[in-house]
Parts: sequence; C-alpha cells; structure tokens
Amino acid sequence: MKAIARSEYGSAEVLNLEEVDKPIVSNQGVLVKVYATSVNAGDWHLMRGTPLITRLIYGGLRQPKIKILGFDVAGRVEAVGNDVTQFKPGDEVFGDLSECGFGAFAESVCAAESALVLKPNTISFEEAAAVPGAALPALQGLRDCGHIQPGQKVLISGASGGVGSFAVQIAKVFGAEVTALCRTEKIDKVRSLGPDHIIDYTQIDVTQSGIDYDLILDAAAYRSVFDYFSILKPGGTYVLVGGSIARLFQILLLGSLISKFSRRRVTTLVSTPNQADLQILKDWLASGAIAPLIDHIYSLDELPSAMSKLEQRQVTGKVVVRV
Repeated sequence: MKAIARSEYGSAEVLNLEEVDKPIVSNQGVLVKVYATSVNAGDWHLMRGTPLITRLIYGGLRQPKIKILGFDVAGRVEAVGNDVTQFKPGDEVFGDLSECGFGAFAESVCAAESALVLKPNTISFEEAAAVPGAALPALQGLRDCGHIQPGQKVLISGASGGVGSFAVQIAKVFGAEVTALCRTEKIDKVRSLGPDHIIDYTQIDVTQSGIDYDLILDAAAYRSVFDYFSILKPGGTYVLVGGSIARLFQILLLGSLISKFSRRRVTTLVSTPNQADLQILKDWLASGAIAPLIDHIYSLDELPSAMSKLEQRQVTGKVVVRV
C-alpha cells in the first residue's frame, strides 16, 4: 500500500510517499481502509521531534520509531480481529489513533477497537477526519478542565484554529456566552461558528476590553497567562490547550502556584482520547450541533505541503488529506 513515511526527524521534507507493507490485523484490531485523515500540531511536533520530551514519550532519541504519522482517521472497516465485537467489515468509522500507534497517513491502518466510533451518515469522510484531534481537546478543555456552566462568559483565544473553532461551537452547546478572539481576515469564517461576540485582536487589546470572563480557553497561547488576569474573574479558570511550548511549560511548572496566589484557577489540558467522548462528538455531528471548519483538502501525495502550511500557521480551522 502507499503511505507517507519518514526515517528521520526534520521539516516536511523528511516525509515521502512510499510503498509499505499493509498492516496485519490482530485479534483485537480493526483494519481500516483510510478515506481521509487530517494534520494536527501533534503531528508536526512528532515529525520534528520537538520538544525533546516527544522523543522520550514515543521513543527514538536519534531516529523516530514511529515511521508513519497521523492520528485522525476516517474510513471503512476492511477486516476485524476475532475478539472485536463492535465493528464489522463495511462499517464507516472515524477515530483517534494516538493511543494505538498512529499510522493514519496511509491507505490502510490497523486500529484498536476502542479508538473508533461509527461515522454519522450525514457527514463525509473528510469532515469526520477533521474532528478527533481538535474536537476532543476542545471538549475536554472546556468540560473537564474548565468546568464550563450554562450562562458563563467564555473567551476562546485562537478561535480560528482547529481546536479553537470546535471550542467556540462546543461552548455554545454547553449554553455559554461565547466571545471568539481572532484576527481581521478570519472574522467571517469565525462568525460562521456562531459565537455571541468576536474580538479582532489586531484592533482591540482584549485585556483592556473591560469585560470579565468566567472561563478562558487559550488555544493559541502567544501571550503570558498573567496578561489575562485583568479580564479573568476571581474564581475563574484559565485553560491552556495549545500554542507556544514555552507557555505550556510555564503552566506545567507554575500553574498550581499561580492558582494559589491569584485566586484564579490556571491549568493545562492533557488530552485523553477515549471512545465515550468520541461518541459524544459523533452525536453532536449527527445533529448538526457542531461541524468542522475545513481550510483545504489535499491529496495523500500533497501531505508534506499540508504539514508545511500547518506549521507556518497559515490555516483556518483544519487541513484535511483525502486518501
């Protein structure tokens, strides 16, 4: 089969279209013919091997152990192992493979049963592939870290990105009053997500707006958490979901200390893909409560270009690859 593979860390130039062996289904595995995948920040961190902790977690200090990247997947079940009970050949599925070996940048991949759910028949494979790696962090960041409640004022920083675009929609599902933060040229697309308010950060400094928020979900993280304290209510919560690695380590190292002395809860999300949350997203997708914002659809051989575009932060919503 064809796959986008690599044998070293580096830029998108290390990604090559190659002929590789088709995976063999295990007793607990589900063989999926991949119709679509998408690229995420996690993919390019693994591609480059930065920060160093990614090499420690996934193995391969000098050379990567994961040859085929990609964890968002949507496709059709080709075969199932003897112990699989939830799926059968022909089922249309989507899911997150980050806990079961990656490998979605290929024509076929073997996945754990627990990594998949049935795809709603109301959405395309391309739309389904845009969901897991972005919508799961958005859901878990708002619900599990932010403890979002109906009627709260919620600010989504980085609202035009993959995670941010889902966070705007999911916060609305939870009944919050949502303000989306983005730059001028992305306002029209962000408006289509249904926020109550939009702030153009190139024109208005949100920290000087005079509006207080109960919850700030930061999917961009290019400003220090301390900058947001002027608009975060005492007892409010700041959740870091994506963006600058420096900001991530700031929260990991100092979050509990900042929370103790600021009277504001400061935390970062460690996303945990699971079938129950995928099922929640599936139901919302089927009902039309949420929908992916897709920037562009590439072919498999164009995947390195898709990765470069994502790394250069030229994306609004998600970049999808049709396999």
